[in-house]
Amino acid sequence: MATLHVLSHSPFSDSRLSSCLRLLGANDALLLSGDAVYALQAATAQRQVLELMPDSIALFALSEDLQARGLSVPMRVQPVDYPAFVELCTRFDKVNSWL
Repeated sequence: MATLHVLSHSPFSDSRLSSCLRLLGANDALLLSGDAVYALQAATAQRQVLELMPDSIALFALSEDLQARGLSVPMRVQPVDYPAFVELCTRFDKVNSWL
């Protein structure tokens, strides 16, 4: 059963990102939103871990949040807008928000 994992908290303030990464299945996806997009900052351990994830795990980020924080989009990441976020929620069997 494929799951879309949604993270919105900064990876520098708690351990949600690392906990989520340990639970990702081969066909799951990860969507970074809000302050979670800071994991994509260049030259950080968090970005390196995300870039080394298996290709079978899709990695998305809300484009509005990337733009608001002045972050560029790494090649590994697929930027999505809010309508695409809604579509992603329907594509996966489950959605797990890491509150």
